[in-house]
Amino acid sequence: MQGLFITGTDTSVGKTWVGSRITAELWRRGVRVRPRKPAESGCPLLDGVLLPQDAAAYQAAVGGTEPLERICRFRFAPALSPERAAALAGQSLTLADLVAACQEGVQTGDYLVVEGAGGFYSPIAADGLNADLAVALGLPVLLVSADRLGAIHQTLVTAEAIARRGLTLAGVVLDRVSEPLDPLLNNAEDLRRWLGREVWVVGHGGDVKPLTRLTDKLMAGLVGP
Repeated sequence: MQGLFITGTDTSVGKTWVGSRITAELWRRGVRVRPRKPAESGCPLLDGVLLPQDAAAYQAAVGGTEPLERICRFRFAPALSPERAAALAGQSLTLADLVAACQEGVQTGDYLVVEGAGGFYSPIAADGLNADLAVALGLPVLLVSADRLGAIHQTLVTAEAIARRGLTLAGVVLDRVSEPLDPLLNNAEDLRRWLGREVWVVGHGGDVKPLTRLTDKLMAGLVGP
């Protein structure tokens, strides 16, 4: 299976912003992308229906060609981990459920983009973490980290966890979710040295050119170290 699993060092680091723009760029280039956000919590109620906002961003990224119900099968109102939100709703949510939701409608030659919920080791099902879902799907992992103080530790720890799970680190994106940064801080430079690989820096709501260059590498298959 070709594709990408998008995870973060934490919640609210810009996974959807990064992932939906890569998805849109792949779609623009003619790649048959199948985006999936299998479980989403914190969904507002609109006309009696829970609206998965992250999933809606992915639907827009592929020109509305994928039904929202397929992009996001499991939706919850509380802004908690899907595991906790499902338990509070009296629902059973298993890793097998999520894998099936991700694979539904995916055909040979498709490019599957899956975004997890929260950080790499955040619970996403009653019997699994985001890490377990990534392993079950066997996809390369794109790691998104907020470009702020503490990013080096969070990124290195998560990158090590990805490697320990036997997964390929497809790339590291630093997302400037808050401005301004301390002018003395240069997480990208330091992480490039510690990781020995490229680190892509984007401005949330701003510059997307680095993601275009990252997409070039994804399409060329040059996603390794």
